[in-house]
Amino acid sequence: QVQLVESGGRLVQAGGSLRLFCAASGRPFNNYAAGWFRQAPGAEREFVGAISWSGSTTYYADAVKGRFKISRDNAKNMMYLQMNSLKPEDTAVYNCAADPTWRFPRLAYDYWGQGTQVTVSS
Repeated sequence: QVQLVESGGRLVQAGGSLRLFCAASGRPFNNYAAGWFRQAPGAEREFVGAISWSGSTTYYADAVKGRFKISRDNAKNMMYLQMNSLKPEDTAVYNCAADPTWRFPRLAYDYWGQGTQVTVSS
């Protein structure tokens, strides 16, 4: 099965930008639809965005629409999350996820990374 590793999380100021990275290995990444989730301290895991196998279709949570952009490069086995106009409420551990069938794009994925911490200061 595929393995996923996130990176790029760091401390940033409100209004700033970050780009998160998700590196896939073990299987060709184009076999999987993929997504980003986040979990803030004391909060439930939250859907952020998702992207189809080819990258032609994307979905976003209302909280990040217009600010975040998901993309992928299957030749590099990579998925990205560009985060702009960051707010303190974006502070969370961000996880990438992959799924071969994508039955429930906002909820269910078979494979998960370990997470990367994003902290937005006010």
